[in-house]
Amino acid sequence: MSRSRACALAIAFALGLPAAQAGAQAAAAAEPAPDAALQAAIGGSWRDPANVARDRYRSPGQTLAFFGIRPDMTVVEITPGGGWYTEILAPYLRDHGRYVAAVVDPQAVDAGPGRDYQQRARAGLEKKLASAPQYGKAEVVAYDPKAPVFGPAGSADLVLTFRNVHNWRMAGQAEGMFKGFFDVLKPGGVLGVVEHRAAADVPADDGSGYVGQAQVIALAEAAGFVLDGSSEVNANPRDTKDHPNGVWTLPPTNRHDEADRGKYQAIGESDRMTLRFVKPPRE
Repeated sequence: MSRSRACALAIAFALGLPAAQAGAQAAAAAEPAPDAALQAAIGGSWRDPANVARDRYRSPGQTLAFFGIRPDMTVVEITPGGGWYTEILAPYLRDHGRYVAAVVDPQAVDAGPGRDYQQRARAGLEKKLASAPQYGKAEVVAYDPKAPVFGPAGSADLVLTFRNVHNWRMAGQAEGMFKGFFDVLKPGGVLGVVEHRAAADVPADDGSGYVGQAQVIALAEAAGFVLDGSSEVNANPRDTKDHPNGVWTLPPTNRHDEADRGKYQAIGESDRMTLRFVKPPRE
């Protein structure tokens, strides 16, 4: 245990915090802190208030600092969805770096609801990027999930993915995705993964949204990555992981009976692993 973590634990226990909460606060105290530019982006007035309200669950500053982000990096975010992290990353990288949002190519998906969803997702993200000058020269790159390429080989400093691995496992695409991450990164580049954490390994077709931490590590290592660190900054010891509708029972989806709202609001968002992998440098 580091000296800073030990001091933080002592303070937490002196305040009478429960053991789990004390441990989580001590872990957070030992995490790297965001730089001033990153903190400014997190506090940006352009961010959706609903997204800002989730900062306490997603810890963007400490998460990105743990991944080693710098404002001069080329950063590829994989399937950013509605752009929760885009609102932070694109402004942070605007002046000295490069932000690339890698989205599923709708034309690579069979016609029907799946293609319609991907088209709406891409259009919504592009609309967001065009809505404020803070997003600057942010780019959107489309990829085929069956054979993903996220940019020229060895072109990225950092690849980020937030709560996506369960979807790729269910679709049989996880191995190809991790290979794509490895290929686009420079030697010595970093892959940052945040994912809902199961209590143990789960089948690939598990519908809970949770994944075993050892399973994510195995996927990355099979692609050639080396585990470089793990963080508990996104941990939630209140999450029992046995909810009737999986992670979607919890906020922000709240797929539950209204009578149970208080119970699930008290839990908060899911328990999440936060893993940092490195592409080995050339010999």
